[in-house]
Amino acid sequence: MIGSVRGKLLERLPSGEVLVEVSGIGYRVIVAPSTAASLGDTGSEVFLHTHHHRREDAETLYGFTSSEQRMVFEALLSAHGVGPALALGIMSVHPPASLVRVLANDDIDALCLVPGVGKKTAARLLIELKSKLDIPGLDIGAGSVSVDGATGGSSSVADVRTALTELGYGPEEVAEAVKELPDSNDTAELLRLALQRLAA
Repeated sequence: MIGSVRGKLLERLPSGEVLVEVSGIGYRVIVAPSTAASLGDTGSEVFLHTHHHRREDAETLYGFTSSEQRMVFEALLSAHGVGPALALGIMSVHPPASLVRVLANDDIDALCLVPGVGKKTAARLLIELKSKLDIPGLDIGAGSVSVDGATGGSSSVADVRTALTELGYGPEEVAEAVKELPDSNDTAELLRLALQRLAA
């Protein structure tokens, strides 16, 4: 199983692949558009962490610039109904740090920004990924989800998210507004604080 490749970047292919030459052998590696753009000029040396995906009719390499990205990709693949294309699509919209926030805030709307993901799929992914995805800084416990000290498990915070959404704020604005709210059962006060942050 191929876990990484280091070599010369020969070509960026229209199919979303890059061609990397290693000791005279060219490896076609599927990458996200942001990864392809970050690899530098053709002819430069590149290093990619890879996931070697095997099927009966094909073997495919998926490339990532960090082991964390590969870990998230493999966690996504372990979720029911998620194949490599959808996993890469999710990561193109939500890199690891963004995905942490989505999970912490139970942000179904943010997952629905991914082409091909509806509300039912998003809700299922939130449940499955919380049990499978172990990212440093992401603490998932019974009834509470926190990222870097932010608490998102209380019903009051959930009520604030709902209220902000109904007021017309987008998923990213809502996620940012509730990210560092204090642990409190006073929904009105939490909503006031969230609105202050959005107005700042």
